[in-house]
Amino acid sequence: MRKILVAFLILFVGTFQGTSQIIDPVKWTTSVEKLSENEYYLIAKAEIPSGFHLYAQNIAEGGPIPTSFIYDDSEGTFKILGNTLEEEGITENDPVFDMDIKYFENTATFKQKVEVEEGVTKILGFVEFMICNDSQCSPPTEEELVYSFSENLKDEKINVLVNQDSPKESKKGLWGIFFIAFLSGFAALLTPCVFPMIPMTVSFFTKQSKNKAAGIKNAVIYGICIIVIYVLLGTAVTGIFGADALNALATNVWFNIIFFLLLVIFAVSFLGAFEIMLPNSWANKVDSQANRGGLIGIFFMALALAIVSFSCTGPIVGTLLVEAASKGGLAPIIGMLGFSLAIALPFALFAAFPGWLNSLPKSGGWLNTVKVVLGFLELALAFKFLSQADLVLQAHLLEREVFLAIWIAIFGTLALYLFGKIQLPHDSPLTHISVGRLGLGLLVLSFTIYMIPGLWGAPLNLISAFPPPQEYSESPYGVGFSKLGTASVLDGHEGLPDGAHLLAPHDILAFNDYDKGLAYAKEVGKPVMIDFTGWACVNCRKMEQNVWPEPEILNILKNEVVLISLYVDDKRPLEAHEVTESKLKPGKQLKYIGQKWSELQTVKYKANSQPFYVLMDHNEENLVAPVGYTPDVESYHNWLQAGISKFEK
Repeated sequence: MRKILVAFLILFVGTFQGTSQIIDPVKWTTSVEKLSENEYYLIAKAEIPSGFHLYAQNIAEGGPIPTSFIYDDSEGTFKILGNTLEEEGITENDPVFDMDIKYFENTATFKQKVEVEEGVTKILGFVEFMICNDSQCSPPTEEELVYSFSENLKDEKINVLVNQDSPKESKKGLWGIFFIAFLSGFAALLTPCVFPMIPMTVSFFTKQSKNKAAGIKNAVIYGICIIVIYVLLGTAVTGIFGADALNALATNVWFNIIFFLLLVIFAVSFLGAFEIMLPNSWANKVDSQANRGGLIGIFFMALALAIVSFSCTGPIVGTLLVEAASKGGLAPIIGMLGFSLAIALPFALFAAFPGWLNSLPKSGGWLNTVKVVLGFLELALAFKFLSQADLVLQAHLLEREVFLAIWIAIFGTLALYLFGKIQLPHDSPLTHISVGRLGLGLLVLSFTIYMIPGLWGAPLNLISAFPPPQEYSESPYGVGFSKLGTASVLDGHEGLPDGAHLLAPHDILAFNDYDKGLAYAKEVGKPVMIDFTGWACVNCRKMEQNVWPEPEILNILKNEVVLISLYVDDKRPLEAHEVTESKLKPGKQLKYIGQKWSELQTVKYKANSQPFYVLMDHNEENLVAPVGYTPDVESYHNWLQAGISKFEK
């Protein structure tokens, strides 16, 4: 009946418009995308004539012919998995049919997931469709589609995306590294090894040069050489370990333990226990080359600065490289660029404006104070890496309360130091404290007091990325408090479902097992939200402590979806019957729980960065496109609502 009405409408509209235009046909192309050993996407792409639109698959009665697909499985060599997926498209009022209709313009792509038996070379399909513009429509058309499976495709290894972050998020992360490194460079300038070098080096260039312009030029070249030296260091770190390997190391237990020890050594050095220095012979050899003059001489002068000042800059550079390495990618290079730019800028600026040298404060005991403050900060940062190792191992040796107690002790001691109550080996006698030192001391003391309620369960959102999550503590609900009410969470069920637990402190019902979580979702008729996460994932903690507790988000997580949290860095061994061979690395067995979930994310969703959120139905089909780190509460809420709305249709 629909086809008769549509045919009549086509004839009527065409006659009324007085058109005899021949409509260009839709061009269909097919391809196949490998998902796993025997799962594929059958992809059909339509090229739509200019000015026309192709209709979606779900059109209300009385509308145009929807696009529909049929797959010939008469031989039983493949199995259809879920529904045919389509792009978002455009939904608006169609003047021909006078109703809201979803359609596509220019191009449209449709995907059908299938499970294929061994030996299949092609799958035959058919598509029925029609296209319209504002004045005319084509007759309903049927075309044959052939999806070919080449041997190359079957043998093809699955591509792994190391970082699923959008370019915008990636750039934001690199800018953050650059900014922190730039500030660290300015901090390094204020150390006893670097600060006195500024007037000495600038005076050398201005006095030894034939004129002011030449002096400025040489000082600028000197600054550029400093940048080149440190950027080469960052490039070497990236080149040796590999951009992708650095990212993978972030959840490695030994990586975190070694970096903890390294930062403790750096911190103790800054506090005055000893100095980390490169061999004097290196400095002497480089210094002798600096007398050669010209560009080579200037380069070796810059290298001499880097070596001579290593006892002050080394720990800062090391800390930056450690932190940047945990981010992966180009972060070490960007970090060294920011650090060296801050070091180099003063030399060029003071050479251009020598009068500014008179405004510099004189060297003195305050330079050692800068070193000591940096030492305390490095000591605090060291425990972040030890905490990540503890989380991955689930050893519960450094739970949230212990971590916060250590930080309170460190920053409390730093406050006492700034107030002059504690003196360290290289400190000058202190008769009074400056206003600046007093202000910094008050700031550190305020921060210390801010952390104290965290021992009793306060969320401490300002530092959510650093301490362990709230559920990883001796008292997840706070000292003296028990579980919250669970009636709304359990929805009338007696006790917790098999495999479930309550995620403290908000009592979100969560599963850590995919199959048990999916079974419960089918039982209660709710969509599934998969949370690919990690114990050492900083952005995961930010989402759980800053976004999830918001009332509109918390209500959805507790009442409208079933949460399955899969930890990709869980080092607990799998049961013997669960150990399987990796699809990504044939011949290698998956022995740990985290490996199982990491491979699931990589194979099924072509991503392995965390956090990674998926909303799916009971057929394990995505309701909306998965998302990663989404700190904007409104955007995350809209994503959740879109998936739930689609599930309820």
